[in-house]
Amino acid sequence: MRVILTGGRGMLGSSIAERWAIRRPYDELVLLTRDLVDLRDKDATREAVERIQPDSIVHAAAVVGGLAAKLANPTKYLLDNLLLDSSVISAAIDARVPELLYIGSAAVYPEHYRQPFLESDLLAAPLEPANEGYAIAKIAGIKLCEYASSEFGLDYRVALPSNLYGPNDDYSLSHGHLIAAAIAKVHAAHIAGDASVLIWGDGTARREFTYSLDLADWLVSQVGALSKWPTRLNLGVGHDHTITEYYDSARRAVGYAGGFQYDTGKPAGMRQRILDSGVAHTLGWLPQTALDDGIARVYQSYLAAQQE
Repeated sequence: MRVILTGGRGMLGSSIAERWAIRRPYDELVLLTRDLVDLRDKDATREAVERIQPDSIVHAAAVVGGLAAKLANPTKYLLDNLLLDSSVISAAIDARVPELLYIGSAAVYPEHYRQPFLESDLLAAPLEPANEGYAIAKIAGIKLCEYASSEFGLDYRVALPSNLYGPNDDYSLSHGHLIAAAIAKVHAAHIAGDASVLIWGDGTARREFTYSLDLADWLVSQVGALSKWPTRLNLGVGHDHTITEYYDSARRAVGYAGGFQYDTGKPAGMRQRILDSGVAHTLGWLPQTALDDGIARVYQSYLAAQQE
């Protein structure tokens, strides 16, 4: 089997590539990285797909970032993700690639709605304003996969993971996700001997985070059998934690003895976001990594990256 992977240098994409080499050494994985193809270029992407002739595509490429980055640059998150997704999915349709796995996001669910979210809650209410541009682009990708499947008889399916953390994340404070940014901030405070770390909001907002290697390992096992999936599938750990609890876990991993301060004038995003992953459980989804274990591994990855 020959499979194209986009976004192979990102956090989830690199985890998929790592697990693929272990679980499926006899299946060919072709990485379409940005130095080979600008996936926003529709013609270049179509040429690459036609040349490789894959049996399946795992589309993990996306322009992602933390809350601050999405608030500052909503146009970029909407436009670049629209270009990426329309280019890759349309190339797959034109080449009649029989299977495609699109990596969506829990950010597509409404801001004020029931918790946990079911797959059917898509478009049920207005989106969170801070994530709106990114979410609109991802919803467009989801619907394009659904239309392609129904119109052309293709197995184009959508994974909707919770927030993710893992090795090879972006640890910058301007673009990093919550856990990556927390690790970087707590480490910096530990090295500097600072008495406290600043957290946006009051620390009580709740988020669900899944370890990227758990997700990657299971997704690798599913490629080639996506016809068994529903059109879209929630993938989370099934429980959430407060922002402060994630910082506490980072503090334990780093060995930091200081405390936390809160800037309640800064946005903290939705009060809660958690997924109902019951359908995925019937297909064998069962993440194993405990939060403290995962964050400790990510911290070691962060230290290694600092030394490069």
